Formats: sequence, C-alpha cells, structure tokens
Amino acid sequence: MNVPQQLIYSHAHEWVKVDGDRAYIGITDYAQSSLGDIVFVELPAEGDKVAAGVTFGVVESVKAASDLYCPISGTVVAANHALLDNPELLNTDPYTNWIIAVALSDHGELATLLTPEQYAELIK
Repeated sequence: MNVPQQLIYSHAHEWVKVDGDRAYIGITDYAQSSLGDIVFVELPAEGDKVAAGVTFGVVESVKAASDLYCPISGTVVAANHALLDNPELLNTDPYTNWIIAVALSDHGELATLLTPEQYAELIK
C-alpha cells in the first residue's frame, strides 16, 4: 500500500495534508482499495463546522457505504465538487483527490494523528 511520507493519518483511514492554517483531507490508498469501485461521494457544505472523530460525509462503493470521519476540527472552506460527477477519482489517485479542505481550529489535534510509519504498521 502507498503511504506518502508528507501526510499524517487517522485510525479511520483518512489522510491529512497541512498547509498553514488549512488542512486537506482525503481517504487513503488502503481505504479505497478496501472499498473497491467508488460510485458516490457525499460532501459537506462549505462553511459547515466539523469536529475531530465526527462524520462529515459518506463514500459508497459497489461493495459498501462507509462514513468519513474528520480527523481534525474546523470549518469546511472547500469541498472537492469534481468527486460528485467522478467519484472514481478516489480510486484512481486517492492522494491527489482530496475530499474537503478545513480551516483548522485546533493545531494541537494534529499531534493525535498517526505518522506515516505508524499508519503503515496499522494497515499491515
């Protein structure tokens, strides 16, 4: 499984890329592989508040539906609307195709996430 070193990870198989006060969130290669062909993505609205550990959307595949859990708290500043018409982009390249961007409300929450090495050990 692909586990990029520049990202941090949640136990629920989401990745986080921090860029200043903004965090981009998506699903991992392990998650998309486990789900199979993704056919639907439910996105939150821009301006929605999200909280660490709380669901913010849904990804559906031909196998199952899976809730998306936000790894950090903040306000949704962007949603990747390209996924609405092309949810399979998450299968093609889950690390380029982020799901939401969040304005961080608590940088300290980042310390609770997994390093690439810890995440790689989790998915062994």
